[in-house]
Amino acid sequence: MKIKLLIADDDPLIRESLKIILGMDEEFSVEACVSNGQEAVRFCRENPVDVALIDVQMPVMDGVQATGEITTSTNVRVLILTTFDHDDYIMDALNNGAKGYLLKNNTPDKIKEAIKVVYSGNSVMQDAVLEKMKQEIRNQKESKPDLSDFTEREIDIIKAVAEGLSNKEIAKKLFISEGTVKNYITSILDKTGLEHRTQIAIYYLKGGKV
Repeated sequence: MKIKLLIADDDPLIRESLKIILGMDEEFSVEACVSNGQEAVRFCRENPVDVALIDVQMPVMDGVQATGEITTSTNVRVLILTTFDHDDYIMDALNNGAKGYLLKNNTPDKIKEAIKVVYSGNSVMQDAVLEKMKQEIRNQKESKPDLSDFTEREIDIIKAVAEGLSNKEIAKKLFISEGTVKNYITSILDKTGLEHRTQIAIYYLKGGKV
C-alpha cells in the first residue's frame, strides 16, 4: 500500500520537484500539491492523506498554524519540510503536533526515509536542527526539570530521547527491547500530558516546560 502524501509549499518549483521525485517512487502516492496552509488543512480534512509535507512560511495560513489545525482535526501526520531553522518555528511546529522537522537541502533519499519514519508513527528531526534547539535552550539557562515523578529507567529514557536517539538506539544503549522502550515512552507521555516523543525532548531540555 502506497503512502498517501500532500505537499504544501508556496514555491511552485519546489512543489513540482517534490511531486516528480516522490511520484517516481512506487512507495508513495502524491495526492495533491497546494500553495498555502489553508488549502492544506482543507484537503487533509476532506481526503485520505497519510503524511503532509508542510512548509513553514506560506500565505493565507502559515505552516505552523496549519500543522496545529491538521493534527487536531485529522489523523494525518505532519512532516515540516522547510528552508527555515529558526528556533521559534521549530518549537511552535513541534508543539503544534508536527512529527518531524527537516530542511529542504536534504537528499531525496533522506526525505523519503523521513516520510517513512513519520508514517510509521515515530518522530524525526534533523541533527543540525536538534543541535540548534539544544544550544538555544542552553543559552536561555533554563533550570533542569523536576524528574521526581519518574522512575530511574524512565529518566534514562527521557535523557536518551533528548539526545535524539531512536527507539532502536535507546534499546541497544540500555540493553532492553524496543517494545519496552515504547512502553516507557507511553508512560512518560501519560505522566507529562505530552503527545509525542519529540515533545519529551523539548520538555527535558527546557527544564520541564513545553
